[in-house]
Amino acid sequence: MSASLASLIGQYDPTLALERARTIPASWYLDPRIDELERRTVFIKTWQYAARLEQVREAGAFVTCEIAGERILVVRGEDGVLRAFFNVCRHHAAAVETAPHGCSKRFSCPYHGWTYGLDGALKGTPHFEGVEDFDKAANGLVPVDVDVWENWVFVRIERGGPGFAESFGAKFVDEAKALDLGALRWFHRQHYLFDCNWKVFVDNYLDGGYHVPFLHKGLNSVLDFKRYSIENGERHCLQSSPMVQGEMQEFASVRKGERALYYWLYPNFMINWYEGQMDTNLVLPLGPDRTEVIFDFWFADVSSEAEARNRHSIEVANIVQDEDMGVCKSVQQGLHSRSYDTGRLAVRHEAGEHLFHRLLHADLFAGLESR
Repeated sequence: MSASLASLIGQYDPTLALERARTIPASWYLDPRIDELERRTVFIKTWQYAARLEQVREAGAFVTCEIAGERILVVRGEDGVLRAFFNVCRHHAAAVETAPHGCSKRFSCPYHGWTYGLDGALKGTPHFEGVEDFDKAANGLVPVDVDVWENWVFVRIERGGPGFAESFGAKFVDEAKALDLGALRWFHRQHYLFDCNWKVFVDNYLDGGYHVPFLHKGLNSVLDFKRYSIENGERHCLQSSPMVQGEMQEFASVRKGERALYYWLYPNFMINWYEGQMDTNLVLPLGPDRTEVIFDFWFADVSSEAEARNRHSIEVANIVQDEDMGVCKSVQQGLHSRSYDTGRLAVRHEAGEHLFHRLLHADLFAGLESR
């Protein structure tokens, strides 16, 4: 008989210090019940990246996305207010807006033609005469929380709680402000499909550069690994390394500056910053053993003169992701082995991974309590 969900959660001890801690058990990466509990807790209760701010600056501009199985609509109202709603018609649950982005004066459900204003209010219900006890004002689109930080729009499906900046703290916000992220311009989006659980990708990201000298020879050539540092906040981790002039020109030509900064924001958003450029990673679970990672690439110069260099920078990123895809698939396969359940953490490198596992445990445990 399979173990209960509560017993699976209880197999991890979040109170152990890093020096004594173990990873979360293999079952957390494999069991569909954990996957479902994460959707109802981790991804419903946290701020999730939904759109680039530039996409919704003008009145009527909208973006649609899916978060934890929920369709979401983000739109700028005629009054200038940015709002977010469940993209679900109140009549028979069809998607009100099917385009990924655009600009509109109203939203009309393609199923039965119910229409909604940019403020979510129900405006039209064609051929609905004779219906009794129907409150039109109570049947607008259902809102979700929305917040703006730097270049991005975030939404939170379960409403209430601190805003985005407050969630991650003043220190992180001040550090990011000093980087002048608003000076960078979006250039390109790329989708990667990983044959692993989403947590395998996050673990790999948060191992404090431990795998870099062994797996990423090119990236390692431009990082001073001996001075690689890890600093945890309450809900984020900063990994940082001085840059060096490596011998591998393919990397050295597009990875420059004094330091490389790698920010992880719980649970699934990363900012990889180098001088004059960055890429952001959005990690989306597609099931226990499948993950989509969306990369957005940003540069200080997006002119036609800089296009070749920017494209080369993306090609370099692809090299690193191909290497990560292979090892993440290998880890996922290994997690199925009867020879493996948990592993130990390297004190010098894996403090970020330890933070991730403790935050994850807290959300999953709370989800069990509220069932």
